[in-house]
Amino acid sequence: MENPGPGARCPVQEQRARWERKRACTARELLETERRYQEQLGLVATYFLGILRAKGTLRPPERQALFGPWELIYGASQELLPYLEGGHWGQGLEGFCPHLELYTQFAANADRSQTTLQEQLKKSKRFRRFVRLQEGRPEFGGLQLQDLLPLPLQRLQQYENLVVALAENTSPNSPDHQQLTRAARLISETAQRVHTIGQKQKNDQHLRRVQGLLSGRQAKGLTSGRWFLRQGWLLVVPPRGEPRPRMFFLFSDVLVLAKPRPPLHLLQSGTFLCRAVYPMAHCQLQRVFGHSGGPCGGLLSLSFPHEKLLLMSTDREELLRWYHSLTLAISSQKN
Repeated sequence: MENPGPGARCPVQEQRARWERKRACTARELLETERRYQEQLGLVATYFLGILRAKGTLRPPERQALFGPWELIYGASQELLPYLEGGHWGQGLEGFCPHLELYTQFAANADRSQTTLQEQLKKSKRFRRFVRLQEGRPEFGGLQLQDLLPLPLQRLQQYENLVVALAENTSPNSPDHQQLTRAARLISETAQRVHTIGQKQKNDQHLRRVQGLLSGRQAKGLTSGRWFLRQGWLLVVPPRGEPRPRMFFLFSDVLVLAKPRPPLHLLQSGTFLCRAVYPMAHCQLQRVFGHSGGPCGGLLSLSFPHEKLLLMSTDREELLRWYHSLTLAISSQKN
């Protein structure tokens, strides 16, 4: 057996070297991106929040609704950055974690923030002119206020990716390993809570939109407390006669069949009359045809206790998406 040369390194040393390279690269990226993040937070705090407060362009409730805890988030970054610049990763991130609740608050306010921005831009000429003037500053590089408002939520996702990577590539014997591991866990938990908040807000937006599209006695309060899955046109195949196009709205627990209002309807043109609501807990789903990869569409059979629906589409991919969404809704009601 040949003896390794004097310059050879054992596998353990090579692994440690790889960890150290990845750790150094991740730490450098965290530092550089934090500097840029803090700069952008400061620009918004100075040129929007600060001037709006000084001029009184927006009343305090509107300003709070628009920006949420922006200045507190900016302050948390100002506290963190010196630790990162000094290479005190564990200490800095451990001290940063109590501020994570600010990101949860910011996420909970995100929908209200965008609504407030659009409302103020629409109704206040003074505010509209102010925003346009500030966005034109070279410091913003062409970014608009609506592009800047989601910045903290985007940064939270970066924190999760970078801090988890930093912890994973830190030796267990390192003095800041426990601090980094704990920080990575807390940041990941916060990111998951923020993701859940975002999903609920998107769902609420869909529900409000769909509720505005539906009319009729069965449509009242229909979308309350439900999860929206998808909507689209499908052809209803009757026992006799030609297939009829209908709009379907699929929620977590019901399938809604709706008929379009006449285009010339004075008050409700572009909306849909709710004709039937089918409970997914009692649905049996079957693909009648459309299994193969051919270009023609397919047919789905939906059986309910007192009715059977045959739904057709000439688009096979669209029908497949409907099949998967319907399967998801049915399985969620059986769990």
